[in-house]
Amino acid sequence: MARSESEARCSRSHRGTELAQIAALTDSGVAEFVQVSNVSRRYGHEMAARGALMAGIAKQLGHPRGVGGRVVGLALNRGNRAFVNAAVQELHADNDAVLADVGFGGGVGLRLLLDSVGSTGRVHGVEVSDTMLTQAARRYRRDIAVGRLTLHNGSLTRLPFADGALTGALTVNTIYFVPGLGEAFTELARVIAPSGRLVVGVADPEAMAKLPFTSHGFRLRPIPEVIDTLHSAGFTVQHRRINDSNGAPHLLICTAAPTQA
Repeated sequence: MARSESEARCSRSHRGTELAQIAALTDSGVAEFVQVSNVSRRYGHEMAARGALMAGIAKQLGHPRGVGGRVVGLALNRGNRAFVNAAVQELHADNDAVLADVGFGGGVGLRLLLDSVGSTGRVHGVEVSDTMLTQAARRYRRDIAVGRLTLHNGSLTRLPFADGALTGALTVNTIYFVPGLGEAFTELARVIAPSGRLVVGVADPEAMAKLPFTSHGFRLRPIPEVIDTLHSAGFTVQHRRINDSNGAPHLLICTAAPTQA
């Protein structure tokens, strides 16, 4: 039997309501998807910007340049003073010692080395960054003028010294930026006198790995690996931390290994 006109109108009205509800749900879903997409896009942009910032900081720490490099140098001086001072003390320098800070960064180690030797002692600073060299030349111009300090453009794998020229050397927070660690330690062994000392300062690798910028090019080697590489370069190594705190930096105090009879 055919439906009455009233039933047909009711049916059409019900279907119209269902369609309206479906349309409303669809619009809501599209709006929610667009909102989530916008949030994801903003998050992606923020993460990309953070990554670029951390990569820039890592680059400046490895090779300071320009105004940003000078700011990094000041931060390094404040943050590393106690670490560098501990390394200087382990050199046990005499008044007439010839010492070098390789990769001196902000230059706090140069002052500490100059204070550790007498008027007949000599200090050398080696650095790859022209910005740091210029800054140190200005800061220590009097010591340079009287011949107590000499600055050099160089690196751990290219040192401007004759064989056995140094009675002591330190390098602090530098080996993260060196691809060939064996080559660097062999070069350091070349320029240190048989009775001299080398002190390598290394931040704790586990603590460093938690910092947001070290994933951008830092080479965080386990301390036993660094010690083994020093042994291969001809050093005996004493290992200690600068204090008893968790994650304290490491000092690797090196002397020439005794020759086999």
